[in-house]
Amino acid sequence: MRWSQTHIPTLRENPAEADAPSHQLLLRTGFIRQLMAGHYSLLPLAVRVRSKIVTIIREEMTAIGAQEFSLPAMHPAQVWRRSGRWDAMGEEMFRLKERKGAELTLGMTYEEIFTSLATELKSYRELPQTWYQFQTKFRDEPRAKGGLLRTREFTMKDSYSFGLTQEGLDRSFDLHREVYLRIFARLGIPAIPVEASSGSMGGARRWTPGPWAGPGGLADRRPHGTGGLMHTDVLTDSRTPLRPLGHPHE
Repeated sequence: MRWSQTHIPTLRENPAEADAPSHQLLLRTGFIRQLMAGHYSLLPLAVRVRSKIVTIIREEMTAIGAQEFSLPAMHPAQVWRRSGRWDAMGEEMFRLKERKGAELTLGMTYEEIFTSLATELKSYRELPQTWYQFQTKFRDEPRAKGGLLRTREFTMKDSYSFGLTQEGLDRSFDLHREVYLRIFARLGIPAIPVEASSGSMGGARRWTPGPWAGPGGLADRRPHGTGGLMHTDVLTDSRTPLRPLGHPHE
């Protein structure tokens, strides 16, 4: 495809709906177009970038022995009720009914679905396992602003590990931490580990790769008397974490 034939609809001025500099640049340079709040069309340039990012992530996940899946984006309510998270997820979960009245949800995370597949692991000889996917996630964000940084429909790479012991799960957690830092390094994005809240996603340990600063960057603080960084969600999240089988690595 020639550059002259590629669809790149640039804009001279910042659109009124774009406040964050990153959002303004993505619109003006012809990477994305907004359909409605929190929902964006990726144009050809963005699709090329996304493909390259997916390739880097896939290579790094393969290097630690992870296996790629592709799971449905629509889930029956009963699997979420079985885990106790149908109500815990609150208003961020998109819910709907099919024509026969069965309750469904659009996947906002996939612990329940991967765990249901893990019930087919019949022997300790099959462990440990690390499974992941690239899939569209849906979250009814109350403030869907900032362009692609906080949306209601987005592609996420989520990964889940299953093991025999807590030590094994901790080892998997550390491997994922190293993988994510390598991914950011390959992308040329400076990032540091920032302690984050597990919230309703569960898990005893959670961190997020946070940029030092910049438009749309993560808010962080240095807790008094420590040398580490902590995401402000850790200080404000009062929800009780619910632990799924294994470790989620989003």
